[in-house]
Amino acid sequence: MAADHEDLAARLDQLAEELADAAIEALRDALEAGETKPELERRLTRARRSVERAAALVRGHAAGDD
Repeated sequence: MAADHEDLAARLDQLAEELADAAIEALRDALEAGETKPELERRLTRARRSVERAAALVRGHAAGDD
């Protein structure tokens, strides 16, 4: 059972990495387009943080512990 939880947490970690990559790309695209407040990058970053908290919770750590 613990291995299943760790596998799920690892998948969440991978998703967080993908969200981080997408946020960087969105930021780059927004800056190239002259945008000063890229909304998509902010939403992707918030989603990444939520997924990171979910991975920590699955592992049994308190959210926000680093």
